[in-house]
Amino acid sequence: MLDGSAWAAMMGLTQNYMTPFALELKATTSQIGLLSSIPALLTAIAQLVSPNLLERAGTRKGLILPMVFLNALMFIPIMLVPFIFQGDQVWWLLAFITVSTVAGAVINPAWGSMMADLVPMRLRGRFFGNRGVITGFTMLVFSFVASGVLTLFKGTNVFYGFVVLFSAALGFRMLSYLFLSKQYEPARKISKNNSPGMLTLIKQTGSTNLGRFILYIALIDFCVAISGPFFSVYMLRDLHFSYLQFFLVTFASSVAMLACLNYWGKRADAAGNLKVIKITSMLMPIVPVLWLGSTNVIYLMAANVVSGFAWSGYGLSAVNFVYDASEPSIRHKQLAVFNAMDGFAICIGFLLGGFLADKLPVLLGYRLHSIFTLSGCLRAVVVIVLLRRITEVRHVPGIPAWDLLKLNVSKESTLNLFKKPFWKARKSPEEPTE
Repeated sequence: MLDGSAWAAMMGLTQNYMTPFALELKATTSQIGLLSSIPALLTAIAQLVSPNLLERAGTRKGLILPMVFLNALMFIPIMLVPFIFQGDQVWWLLAFITVSTVAGAVINPAWGSMMADLVPMRLRGRFFGNRGVITGFTMLVFSFVASGVLTLFKGTNVFYGFVVLFSAALGFRMLSYLFLSKQYEPARKISKNNSPGMLTLIKQTGSTNLGRFILYIALIDFCVAISGPFFSVYMLRDLHFSYLQFFLVTFASSVAMLACLNYWGKRADAAGNLKVIKITSMLMPIVPVLWLGSTNVIYLMAANVVSGFAWSGYGLSAVNFVYDASEPSIRHKQLAVFNAMDGFAICIGFLLGGFLADKLPVLLGYRLHSIFTLSGCLRAVVVIVLLRRITEVRHVPGIPAWDLLKLNVSKESTLNLFKKPFWKARKSPEEPTE
């Protein structure tokens, strides 16, 4: 919880402000695109290398801690780019952002494997739901703080404002490093037989339950990425929204996601992650199509509330399903395949969406309506074709969808897990995960 809070503060201070920083460095439109696509592509590739790095490190924390330290350290050259480089500043920024992003992402399989061992299966929905609420709220707060800092330093002193942001981000990431270093690491389960290689796991994607689920998530995210970058363009360029109107529409989705995480987490624990995924997947094709209904700010805020409601349950349960369906001895490899395939799918979706955005016909007065509709239709095809081929891996009661939505779930708090003060480390988990 504390590590997540410190990480979220870092993200709130930086993730929405790298593009403005690059624009202050006179980045071109194509360079802005590269600032997103290149780190995303290399991050996907890094996931495939992560299991080998883990084997070399020996323990999960042996990989996590050095990479987190490197992730934090890269904020120093990032903040100094305007002051120490006279030429090619954007390219230097791209290099440092890429190193930082890859270092932060390469730990994901190891971190996910460790957390799956630490958090009992019956509590994963509530635990990660509560953690998501805390991190999401923290990220929002520090994003607001960051916008205030840049407003204060606007004009000729704006780079000093970015120095404040990146320095604070460095501090919070080092605080995250401290909490991770104090976290208990269970002994990693090692397969007695030769574990399958990454290539074998990738080839099995279509033939196993987990593999089909990974393929399902990757294809959904591919469909989402086709339209994802263009909702902001639609509001700011086509509808000429003010920044206040733009903020209100995007804020509605964030608030809805935070408000619904615990709701979905409790229901995933009660009826299984796949049940929640099926319910929320039914909403996925509708979400982009809702944007064709009206250009009114209040209407689009309501559409984004529906989006936040669906994405909160879908995102939470998808990760927990992978934790449930993966094998403890090779979980780090299976998580690496999951992250890599998803990353590649998102990259391809971004590229396809960028190619099609100006070529599709005008629909209901706006060209981007066509790409929203295309994204929704493709999501529907993926849901109809693939979702029925995935089965739940936990023993859970069969609860109809409507009954699950109105289910009165136990209010047992995840915080009850902390029987001792958080600063007193446990010697071992209190119950087995599987």
